[in-house]
Amino acid sequence: MATIESIQDAYIDYVLTEGAQPKSVYIFAKQNEMTEAEFYQFFGSFEAVEQNIWAGFATKTLTEIKAQEVWAQYAAREKALSFFYGFFELIKSSRSFAIYTINKQPKGFSTPRVFEQLKDIFENFADEILKEGIETAELSDRKFFSKRYKDALWIQFVFVLNFWVHDNSAGFEKTDEAIEKGVNVTFDLFQRSPIDNLFEYGKFLAKNGGFKEKMGF
Repeated sequence: MATIESIQDAYIDYVLTEGAQPKSVYIFAKQNEMTEAEFYQFFGSFEAVEQNIWAGFATKTLTEIKAQEVWAQYAAREKALSFFYGFFELIKSSRSFAIYTINKQPKGFSTPRVFEQLKDIFENFADEILKEGIETAELSDRKFFSKRYKDALWIQFVFVLNFWVHDNSAGFEKTDEAIEKGVNVTFDLFQRSPIDNLFEYGKFLAKNGGFKEKMGF
């Protein structure tokens, strides 16, 4: 009997062997001793299979990192780093499939359809840790901008993913370095800075008469 896992495994094997999707669900099902009905019980299309595989990478990563004893002690930055490192360690064993699906996506600024489920999972995770970071004052709660933090983190994730695709260093050590530098820079921007202090000072002056009255001008 077909299962989600057996269909995914068969699909990955097919596309990596043939270099393209099966011509039809009927052909794919027949080659894997299942009926079309069994396939459609789990997936509506081959695209849905790919989306589910990528979402599965994220879900498995979150399950593994949240099971660590130190997870509850991590700050938001450390939780983000843990996800990035865990995710890219996990997909090493599926690199050929990852590159296949990424390379066939249309170029552009919008999120490729194959990443839609993955993005939803990632953004829910990002929301969770960023809210924790703001509540503990690890991150700055900036009006209007705080809501965009998760977007910046997603952009960083996509950047690292593309970097990893083209990384030919041993053990993908350059990707690990890109994660460390990229996530840390991103979180540095989320933290309070002299600009925040200047902005707060400007608001204080505006509420309390500004420069002219205080300086006697």
